[in-house]
Amino acid sequence: MFIIGVTGGIGCGKSSVARICLEAGVPVIDADQLSHEVTAAGGAAIPAMIETFGTGVIDNQGALNREYMAKKVFQNHRALDQLSAIVHLYVIEQMHLEIGNLEKKKSQAVVLDVPIPVKNGFVDICDQIWVVWANDENRLRRLAARGMDEDESRRRIAMQMTREEYLALADHVIENDGSLDQLREKVQELLVDELGQRGIRLPKDLLNR
Repeated sequence: MFIIGVTGGIGCGKSSVARICLEAGVPVIDADQLSHEVTAAGGAAIPAMIETFGTGVIDNQGALNREYMAKKVFQNHRALDQLSAIVHLYVIEQMHLEIGNLEKKKSQAVVLDVPIPVKNGFVDICDQIWVVWANDENRLRRLAARGMDEDESRRRIAMQMTREEYLALADHVIENDGSLDQLREKVQELLVDELGQRGIRLPKDLLNR
């Protein structure tokens, strides 16, 4: 199976690229969705989080208490690293399971939609990494459309990896400073090239582009 990792900073359009791949018939595994699953009540990461942070880390329903952890992370950056390490461990584990299920179904390719390219697992899983990037002006505009104010947007951008750090991991860089149609064109071209040269069947509408 050909495994494509799609990643990029907040507001760059990573999830839009993943959706375009899904529309083209390539299954997508969403790391954000998996992180919510492993930190929900009864989720795989809950016992390790309780062991590390105490029972205050869970809410009345037994899920991750996000308000509690937000305060803890604000007071202690090491707590963020600890929480991320726990969640990433179980997300990677779930990714392996889902990839295995897709292989049983004879899927030939899969996209992993991952906001932060975790070095201890994610990078090793992928055959290729596609980094989606955009300039700060476009990122701030997209985040504002989600209801995020500029100060919060800039704070989140500053907390993430730099462009140089992302690009150092990239097999392909998808610049996303244009329209959605332009982005779709770029992604479809990559799919045709990368899947086609590996003999992976593509939808007819892509083959006839």
